Amino acid sequence: MPELPEVEVVRRGLQDHVVGRTLARAEFYGTRVARRHLPGAHHLAEQLGGNHVAEARRRGKYLWMVLDTPDGSRHGLITHLGMSGQLLVEDPGAPDEKHLHARFTFDDEGPELRFVDQRTFGGMALSDLDDDGVPEAIEHIAPDPLEAAFDAKAVVAAMKKRHSAVKRALLDQDLVSGIGNIYADEALWRAQVHGERLCSTLTKPTLHRVLDHAREVMLEALGQGGTSFDALYVNVNGASGYFDRSLNAYGQEGRPCRRCGTLIRRESFMNRSSFSCPRCQPRPRTLGR
Repeated sequence: MPELPEVEVVRRGLQDHVVGRTLARAEFYGTRVARRHLPGAHHLAEQLGGNHVAEARRRGKYLWMVLDTPDGSRHGLITHLGMSGQLLVEDPGAPDEKHLHARFTFDDEGPELRFVDQRTFGGMALSDLDDDGVPEAIEHIAPDPLEAAFDAKAVVAAMKKRHSAVKRALLDQDLVSGIGNIYADEALWRAQVHGERLCSTLTKPTLHRVLDHAREVMLEALGQGGTSFDALYVNVNGASGYFDRSLNAYGQEGRPCRRCGTLIRRESFMNRSSFSCPRCQPRPRTLGR
């Protein structure tokens, strides 16, 4: 699933190619793409024509276009990419993609925006905005480490009270958003902390270090266009990121740790895989072997 850096790359593409334009028409194909918009796809399409795209914003793994409507109100068109969603800027004459689920045309008759999703876990919905410009539908999502609203001290205090694994806390989007499996493993490797260490047993400086590394690694990934393991994650121009070449832990099972040379291990965690160095990130004693 795309994480914060990958979604931010897409947001920047929208900022460059879509913001400042006015929607002429929106078309949705099938019902799954608009399943989060309870009145349905037809209603969503009716609401979007004539809207001016004022901003492209993001929180964690969610992004939204801020729309100014003809009657002077303002809404957010939320997009979640799911496992394989892509927002592509295409020439109107370009052939339709096989898994095309939505098309947005603009009154300048320039490049159109398409939502393509092979696995159909992504989707779109329209929402009112709160006083901070965040869609009300995702107000429960916590600020992410790249936001000005992110309060690392408060997050550390909340983590310290939890008698749960530190990786579980990093993946909790109600606590800190945008960090997924890839960047959690990378942050923990850099901090030399095993993901199943309990938050309550870690010192506050250690928890701060983990969050600092999460921010650092996501900024580095952003600078390389994100992490792509296949053709499903691309930016709005269809290009893949290449941060996968810089990963130290995630997906590196059996390869030497770049810090100590010990072979990276893979373990099961929350129905997914975790990757760590046995020497640099020793398991908590209670886990044993």
